[in-house]
Formats: sequence, structure tokens, C-alpha cells
Amino acid sequence: MIETLITSRKNEMISHAAKLLSGAAARREQGAFLCEGARLCADAAKSGMQIQKAFYTAHAAEKYSSYLSKIREKAENVYEIAPHIAPLLSDTKQPQGIFCVCTLPCESEQTETFLQTKASGCVVALEEIQDPANLGTVLRTAEALGEKAVLLCGKGCDPYSPKVLRGSMGAVFRLPMISIPNFAEAAPLLKKCGWTLWAAVPDSDVLAVTKADFSKPSVMAVGNEGNGLSKETIALCQPVTIPMLGRAESLNASASAAILLWEMMRGGASRE
Repeated sequence: MIETLITSRKNEMISHAAKLLSGAAARREQGAFLCEGARLCADAAKSGMQIQKAFYTAHAAEKYSSYLSKIREKAENVYEIAPHIAPLLSDTKQPQGIFCVCTLPCESEQTETFLQTKASGCVVALEEIQDPANLGTVLRTAEALGEKAVLLCGKGCDPYSPKVLRGSMGAVFRLPMISIPNFAEAAPLLKKCGWTLWAAVPDSDVLAVTKADFSKPSVMAVGNEGNGLSKETIALCQPVTIPMLGRAESLNASASAAILLWEMMRGGASRE
């Protein structure tokens, strides 16, 4: 593999890669996303992501040689970049100097397959989650607790944004992301596949999640940071709540999801 040195800030490949940081629309247009950092890029390679291009600085090659060797094995093309190029590809204040352009997984295929597969285990359905930090944390937690997939419902933040990628600690590469425009419309299909649908609500009058029966395949719907779940979604699910002993009325999305998913795992759905 011939590794070319890129020194120009106006290089076309660098411009295209940098554009992937601008938003979800640019990522969809190119069918790719940009991940940054030695460990995260090596994780992408190890997890089987298709790496179109890898970029590294000479300093990074020396400091992170073990990570870079894993990336080189999987990348289709590898380029050394001059130090002044790295900030163009970075979403952090102090870039490590390793970047990968990866192919976006086909969302439509993943969604179609999921909605036609017999239910098994447990999954979380996130309805219009807006905070990338929350989404990243939920994905990391979901993978750690044995989730089969994550349903991304409505118009939430992009799971392939830089902040989500970092927050998920590579979970994005391994968890199937099921894109569902409207949870309420998908609910009949989910039930047909054998899923029991639950909705997390801040209502002390409904069933406590600690008393819910998660022995059957379960989907737990969690709402967005400001408004919670839609009325339509709640109406199609069995509502549960997290018992609150203090004065706080609710928890943020990532904290709620962690507790809910732990109870699902403890209840048996993820051990099928």
C-alpha cells in the first residue's frame, strides 16, 4: 500500500472528509461519516466498519503505532497528513491526529430486516432524542447491557455525529441502528413480531419498572429531553415509571435509560 503525504489544506479528499463534520445531510449525501481518535478508529476497524480512507500525522504514527497498524490492515486507502491538516478534520480541541472516513451502514436494510424478524431479547426505542451526549451514553449503556438493537424514532440527533461517536465508545459500530420515522405507525409491526411494548413515563400512578415482567421480548420507549414521549406512543404501550424517592420529578434521558435497561436485563428479556 502506497501512503501519500498530503500537505495542502485545499486537497480535495481533505475537503470532502472535513465536510462530513458539518452535519447529517453532508454525511447522507456522501454515504459516509468521519471518526476521530486512535482508539475509536481502531475500534471501527476491529468492528468491521468499511474504512474508505485513513489519515494520520507523523506524530500520531509514532505515538499510536499499535492502533494505527489495526487501521492500516482494514483501510482501503491510507494517507499521511501534515500537522496543520489535522485541525480541519477534528471536532476536538487537541486532535490525536488519526481519522477515518467510514461507509454509513444501510439504514433501510437494517430497519426492514428488524421489522420482519421474530422478537428476541430487549431493545430501547428513543423518540426524538436531541442531545448527542445523551444518545452516545444510551448507546454505550445499551451495548453493555446486551441490547439487540436501538430504535431511533422520529427526528432525533444523528448517531454518526462526532459527539455521539465519542460518547458511545464504539457502540455505534456494533449495535444495529433501526430508523423508524414514527413509533406509533411501527407499533403494530413490532407487536406482530412478538415484542411487548413499554413506555417510560414520569407518573407515580403507573406500574413501577421494578415490578414489571420483562421475561418476554421487550421494547422500552424513552422520550426526548424536553417533552418526553408522545401521547400516541404512550397509548400503544404499557406505561412504567422509575420510582423517585427524592424531590426531583424526573431524570434525564440517559440516566433514565440506564435504569430502565438494567431492569430489563435483570428481568430476563436480554438473556433469551
